[in-house]
Amino acid sequence: MLNWAIALLCAALAAPALAAIDPKAGGPRDLMQMSLQDLMNEPVTSVSKKEQKLSQVAAAIFVINQEDIRRSGALNIPDLLRMVPGLDVAQINANTWAITARGFNHQFSDKLLVLIDGRAVYTPTGGGVNWDTQDVPLEDIERIEVIRGPGATVWGANAVNGVINVITLQAKDTQGALVTAGGGTQDKAFGTARYGGTIGEDVSYRLFTKYLDRSDLSDLTGQNANDGWHLPHGGFRVDGNLSPQDSLTVQGDIYSGREGAIIGYIASIATSDNENVRRSADLSGGNILGRWNHVISDRFDTTTQFYFDRYLRSGPESIEDRNTIDFDYQQHLKLGSRQDLVWGAGFRRSADRIVGTIDQSYVPAALTLQLFSAFVQDEITLRPERVTLTVGMKLEHDDYTGFEFEPSIRMVLTPNARNTFWAAVSEAARTPTRADVSGEFNIAAFPLPDGSPAVLTITGNSQQKSEHLLATELGYRVQANTWVSVDVSAFYNHYRDLRSLEPGVPFAATDPVPYTEIPLGYGNLLHGTTEGIEVSAHFKVTDRWTLSPGLALLQMNLRTDPTSLDTTTVADIEGSNPRRQAQLRSSVNLADGFSWDTSVYFVDRLPAPQLPSYTRLDTRLSWRPAERVELALVGQNLLQDHHVESNDTGTSVNSSQVKRSAYAKVSWRF
Repeated sequence: MLNWAIALLCAALAAPALAAIDPKAGGPRDLMQMSLQDLMNEPVTSVSKKEQKLSQVAAAIFVINQEDIRRSGALNIPDLLRMVPGLDVAQINANTWAITARGFNHQFSDKLLVLIDGRAVYTPTGGGVNWDTQDVPLEDIERIEVIRGPGATVWGANAVNGVINVITLQAKDTQGALVTAGGGTQDKAFGTARYGGTIGEDVSYRLFTKYLDRSDLSDLTGQNANDGWHLPHGGFRVDGNLSPQDSLTVQGDIYSGREGAIIGYIASIATSDNENVRRSADLSGGNILGRWNHVISDRFDTTTQFYFDRYLRSGPESIEDRNTIDFDYQQHLKLGSRQDLVWGAGFRRSADRIVGTIDQSYVPAALTLQLFSAFVQDEITLRPERVTLTVGMKLEHDDYTGFEFEPSIRMVLTPNARNTFWAAVSEAARTPTRADVSGEFNIAAFPLPDGSPAVLTITGNSQQKSEHLLATELGYRVQANTWVSVDVSAFYNHYRDLRSLEPGVPFAATDPVPYTEIPLGYGNLLHGTTEGIEVSAHFKVTDRWTLSPGLALLQMNLRTDPTSLDTTTVADIEGSNPRRQAQLRSSVNLADGFSWDTSVYFVDRLPAPQLPSYTRLDTRLSWRPAERVELALVGQNLLQDHHVESNDTGTSVNSSQVKRSAYAKVSWRF
């Protein structure tokens, strides 16, 4: 913390001599040139599937805009998300992350829904997101909207503790050419090439290609973790106006790469031999999405969206091949002067084939799941410009649990232009995954007291139910003056039917050798509450210097049901989530085209995996020698040579130590 204090002191002493720089043509807006009122009134769409002002949304929402992205120094979406107060981002190894909001964090964080331009990237195999293949060029992102809290009424199941919506720029906003390239100690080589143009007057397009090559980290013993990651990636987007009332977007991308990991492996049941082995995984996939918007009048419009997504992951243990098609239709209708109605329906079909190993398998190996959904949400103005009530309901039917009902009610009170109070009560459901229902996992082999071999296994439950949340939230936003804005959210969540791990009756098995199988099976015999508070603020210290602090506090109180025999899950969940997180980001515009950005993040200790707290310091110094050229030097994790962020017993890969690193980057627009 001493280094950070010195950095801020130096910036404060230098502030009177700083010179503002103008935003560069073709690049993102400079936050220094935007007022706090502009920031508070940024449009967002993730809460109600329609455009709203950020300051008047009845949800705990945080927006990462283009300038935040450029000045962050991050090279991937997970590192970008560290700036969101209340979001827990933990790097597991060089290519794997655990990310969630408001607790329950692990590699397969199954209570957080992530979308990219309306395409869900939540995997139904184990839950959560494969962050290693969500390699969107950061220069193409318009904004990332992060909702902490339920979003199930409009987005459906698994939007339990939060929603992350990555929204990319329209093709018309990425005209001309962009080339970025760089390299460093951890990110050995990376680069993006993009070109945008037009076809006639009504059609804009862009093409991109991207590459990254990240080197290995060290494992927990200091040895090579064999978790390097390289990924070539390409894609396109086309936006066109078919008529004054109709617009069409078609976009897609494709990737193919490889990454490594160290995994735990049962080498021999007969000798109870468990080993850590080095494995690699081949990654490939792609998607295509089409969206048609039809404006019937200034009070009525419709949106139709379709996408196809395919991926193949070969390793590090099983091989998974998945194909998903999704269709979504939505209407937005203003009724009179006081009602704003959005409703829609959707269908998703996801087919997989999973080839298992001695350690894990899925029965059946191939399965197709279907999801039908419909929602309606009505925003009712009780008092113009002052009081708004929003009520909604999502109805879904999936093949595992049948119908799910996910209602919500939200209210916004704006006594004046500077103050906003909001409250919400919502229901949300987390539906079972393939692993919950039909997975079979051998965890470890060990000898019994008589010397005979035994294997601890986890087996899916064909009767597994959905997990449910009833969330109560309160929030307050204030723009105190032209220099200070504060956003505070508080929540109380009550969970029921949480997944538990119940012991079964040991039995004799004979394949491949005689041994005793000690089974654990999934159940729904946990319940409990979480509560917390999240604070974010912006301070314009001068016209050239902005400070953005954040704080998140979390308390988890989980319990087993009276009939449960699970003695480990509660302590593991509660002890794997930090009770306190804090951050402070500083952005300074210096003279002669220089800018300096520094971020410090504190994460509390994790008792379950016995990980100490850590403080992460990132800094970025950039220079624009010409209007369309930027050079940047970035340091990450500068306070420690290495530290561990996650060591969850439920991960599919062994944890690594995050290293201190640095890289240089050049960006050229022409």
